[in-house]
Amino acid sequence: MSIRGHMIEIVCSQPFTQRSLQDFLKHDIGIPKTLLHEIRMSKTVKVNEEEPNWVKPLNENDRITFKVIYDETITPPPTKMNIDILMEDENLLIINKPYGVDTHPSSERDTTSLSNGVAAYFHHQGIRQKVRHIHRLDRDTSGTILFAKHALSGAILDRSLERREITRTYLALVEGTVTTKKGTINKPIGKDRHHSNRRVVAKTGQKAVTHFEVLEQFSKDNCTLVKLTLETGRTHQIRVHMSSIGNPLVGDQLYGAKTKNGGRHALHAWHITVPHPFDNTSLHAKAPIPESFCPPLLLKKIKSNFE
Repeated sequence: MSIRGHMIEIVCSQPFTQRSLQDFLKHDIGIPKTLLHEIRMSKTVKVNEEEPNWVKPLNENDRITFKVIYDETITPPPTKMNIDILMEDENLLIINKPYGVDTHPSSERDTTSLSNGVAAYFHHQGIRQKVRHIHRLDRDTSGTILFAKHALSGAILDRSLERREITRTYLALVEGTVTTKKGTINKPIGKDRHHSNRRVVAKTGQKAVTHFEVLEQFSKDNCTLVKLTLETGRTHQIRVHMSSIGNPLVGDQLYGAKTKNGGRHALHAWHITVPHPFDNTSLHAKAPIPESFCPPLLLKKIKSNFE
């Protein structure tokens, strides 16, 4: 697949033959039903530069073209802010999110989220699209976060996330000593009936799987630096899972931490790997560990080894 301006071009290879155009775009490209209907109604779809037969099987080397980007009303409302862009092309945007900022507005009146800042960036760049975040980070988690720049890339990236093809790697500083060098926490997570903002390990909760690896023990400071990857993306997953094994994140008082850490918990989305939605490349972005991550002396030790 390739994209030029507002048009996409797809050349069918052998594995895709014998599928109809309708099935190919829906199942192989991953275009959702509603968006596919909009594309079909746009009358821009061509197969070998001719009007298509939507139910006829495609042949090898058939060339499909259609308009993929349509002007939209930019939402949420734009709010000018500094955006730290780690990677960008015409289809996606990877941003280094600061701590203390929500991924998206918490209400219609909220205009302080990162999504509001991205909307302002879109407006300034002349990108007439609504803001589409592919995943979220907690307010006090910093680091890499992925946005789509139009509906089709959003749909394909959503599918990649669902298929676990997007890899997110986190750094966390946790209280105490983590006695296992590597491990997997497989515990379902559900809502806390007694606290609306909390999540708990619960038999009736959703499946949640976190892999962790100890990077360094700081025995004098009674804390441990761990690297984590997620198989699932439950709300507060890392925070709940690390607390459940007796090692809450430094500063995460909601989940039992004894430390304050300047008002944030020590969790940073360090690295993200994303399969590009329109070619066979793999994109990699890394967010530097911020000064707010942990106390200065500890941060100096961490940065000297892991940046």
